[in-house]
Amino acid sequence: MKELSVIRIDACGGISAADLPELLDMACVEWQKIDELNWHEFPYRPSVEFRIAHVASAILLHYRVSEQSVAAVAANDNGNVWEDSCVEFFSMPGGDGIYYNVECNCAGTLLIGAGVNREDRELAPPQMFDNVLRWASLGREPFAERMEHTTWEVALVLPVEVYFKHRVDSLGGCTMAANFFKCGDRLSRPHFLSWNPVFTPSPDFHRPECFGRLHFE
Repeated sequence: MKELSVIRIDACGGISAADLPELLDMACVEWQKIDELNWHEFPYRPSVEFRIAHVASAILLHYRVSEQSVAAVAANDNGNVWEDSCVEFFSMPGGDGIYYNVECNCAGTLLIGAGVNREDRELAPPQMFDNVLRWASLGREPFAERMEHTTWEVALVLPVEVYFKHRVDSLGGCTMAANFFKCGDRLSRPHFLSWNPVFTPSPDFHRPECFGRLHFE
C-alpha cells in the first residue's frame, strides 16, 4: 500500500486555481506518478502525475498529463467526464465506508459522487460546484477528441465542503484512504491507470480496499 504525506501550505489570503501550480512549485511539493497498469488488455500508458497539498479547509490538487489524444466532450458538471481525458481522486474521510469520487476532464468539468460502492452513488448538489476552484491549461470549453499528442494540466482547490455527507472541519492531522486515477473510456486508446494498484479482473476504480493512505500534516 502506498502512503503519502500531504504538506500544509500557509497561504495568505485566498488561493486561486490558476496560481496553484506556482504555489506548489514554491512549496517544493513533489510530483507522484499515476502509472500502475493493472489491466493488460488496456496496455496504453500515458504519462500522468499529480501533486497534492492542503490548507486547513481545502485540498490542493495539480495534475499533469501527456497523451496521444485528448477529449473534453462532457459539457456539464456531473456528466460523463470519465469518457473523456479524465483524472480522478477517490477518498474516504470517515470510518463509515462512504468514499467520494472527484473526477475531472481536461477542460475542468467535474463529477463528484459519494457512496459505499459503485452502484449506490449520490451526486453532489449543483451548488457544490460553485465552491470548487479550477484551472485547465486547455481552457474550459468542451471539445471533441483531438488526434494529436498533447500535454495538459488541471488544478483544483477542493474545499472540505465537497465531503457533503460528512462534516470535516479541518484537514490537519487527518488520515484518509485514497487513490488517484487516469482514464479515457471513449478515447481512441482507452486506458485505466492508478496510483495505488487495483487487484480486480477488469477495470474498476470503485475499490476502496485498494486505496492507499494520505496523511495530512
